[in-house]
Amino acid sequence: MGTHFHGSKLEADALDAYIKLLRAAESVSNRTHDGLPADLTLTQFGVLEALLHLGPLCQSALAEKLLKSAGNLTLVVNNLEKAGLVARERDASDRRYVTVALTPRGRRHIEALFPRVCARITAEMSVLTSTEQAALARLCKKIGLGRA
Repeated sequence: MGTHFHGSKLEADALDAYIKLLRAAESVSNRTHDGLPADLTLTQFGVLEALLHLGPLCQSALAEKLLKSAGNLTLVVNNLEKAGLVARERDASDRRYVTVALTPRGRRHIEALFPRVCARITAEMSVLTSTEQAALARLCKKIGLGRA
């Protein structure tokens, strides 16, 4: 479904593309993350995945990577810490600098979960050829960075 807006062709094309981008992203996201455990949010999964593949990170770097506010990420990390999946460590020289790392339990959890989510994403994206996936990735990055 495209836009029902009756403006200029430039506006209608932009709105139509935007609607389709959001609908596709939401649809694929819902299907790929449907397999997440009920007690794990998509943002919590994102934190665990980032820590698995990048190692311990400061909370501000995690927030930037996941496009979340510092306050939102603090709540997410609080809940992951309560669940025993991550641990925080404050820098001795700068108490404002907090590093977040996977606990052994958190590592086991995300190492078991990630391959299943990866398989779902791979299956979802398989409707596109490898060349189309690369083009989509390039276009999404261009839009995300806001470059003409």
